[in-house]
Amino acid sequence: MNIDTILHFINIYGYLIIFLFLFLGIVGIPAPEESLLFLIGVLIVQDKLAFGLSVLSAFLGAFIGMLVAYVCGKYVGYPFINKYGKYVGITNERWEKAKINYMENIQKTIVFGFYIPGMRQISPYFAGISNIPFRKFFFLSLLGTFLWTVPFIVAGYYMGNAFNINPEYVPYLGVFFLFIFVLYGTFKYIKRKKQKSSN
Repeated sequence: MNIDTILHFINIYGYLIIFLFLFLGIVGIPAPEESLLFLIGVLIVQDKLAFGLSVLSAFLGAFIGMLVAYVCGKYVGYPFINKYGKYVGITNERWEKAKINYMENIQKTIVFGFYIPGMRQISPYFAGISNIPFRKFFFLSLLGTFLWTVPFIVAGYYMGNAFNINPEYVPYLGVFFLFIFVLYGTFKYIKRKKQKSSN
């Protein structure tokens, strides 16, 4: 889906489409979530959206998406995900990767998994299937949703305020920020591995 289509939907449906895009992006239907969050910040600067309602719509969309996916994982289980997951981007490879990450550190995976495309879709399903207590998942998802949605929107806001950003270029900026985050995460991972091997 290109930026013109997203802008068209936002113009017609406003905050509802922000909620739906983030909700569907979490439950597994592909959507350019980081780019959308950054775009929201840019559109706030251009007075096309209100800051409070935009943040609330994005936050609720992602958070409710997490809760719905958790419930699906808990009560429908792995056979359903295994059979129908491929239709929403949950492949066996992604599923196995999620298992490994979960076993290493559940808390960090739920909170910071938002920043990894594919992981944020699989994470809540796996949490439900693994019978992680709902209260624990609720609060970790709440924190993760906040730490994912708000920084991207604020970054879009300040970048849009500092520079005259054409919304058509926003997807490229979203990819750039994602690349920086992945690069930073990889660097930290390699550094940690080296420290463990030296000990």
